[in-house]
Amino acid sequence: MALNDYNTNTYTGIIDVPREETSSLLAKVLAITSFGFFVTALGVATAPPWGTFVGFIVVLGLVFAINFTRKANPAVALGLFLTLTYFMGWEIGPLIQRYIHNFGSGIVFNAAATTGAGMAVMGCVAYLFNINYRRIAGIGFAALLLLIIAGIASMFFHFLSPDTYSWLTLGIFGLLTVGDFARIRAGGDGRSAVSLSLSIYLDAINIFLAVLQLMGGRRRN
Repeated sequence: MALNDYNTNTYTGIIDVPREETSSLLAKVLAITSFGFFVTALGVATAPPWGTFVGFIVVLGLVFAINFTRKANPAVALGLFLTLTYFMGWEIGPLIQRYIHNFGSGIVFNAAATTGAGMAVMGCVAYLFNINYRRIAGIGFAALLLLIIAGIASMFFHFLSPDTYSWLTLGIFGLLTVGDFARIRAGGDGRSAVSLSLSIYLDAINIFLAVLQLMGGRRRN
């Protein structure tokens, strides 16, 4: 989508919106996402040992619910998002607790700090350059589907090591993160702050888990 009010690149999906016009949207997205991570930490702290499957089912359902209500009722969508972030804590909590038990809490802190620094760098890249976020989203989604298929196949044929899978996950979600920040830079493409926050949040969670796996693999070796 191109806007005639601004100097734009001719490629669809690259919109040169003045930064001051998207700073408010970016601030809302970062505030919602940051609070979501705080709620996730509470979810991790209270996650039962059997919480992974329950958390996964609830999170999956809430993703669809948020996409359904994001425009009709933003307040309800925000409540659903925060509920999702809590149950995401249930989903990943048992895994994180195992890492803490095996390697100490430092590995989780280092993975979180690395993820935060990486997200900041990718956000800066998206804001410094005009990026075709639609093209990146298309490439990233296709790559993600291939990774999921490869991961399922590898369960039977064992051609992907956990570290290789984690590196591929980092690359794909890094690309998607740049695209999501570029979408915010372009004015959001009609999406609400909650919907944009959900995308950034899920990017960060997947990057965090990949970094945690790589750090754990290095310590095991």
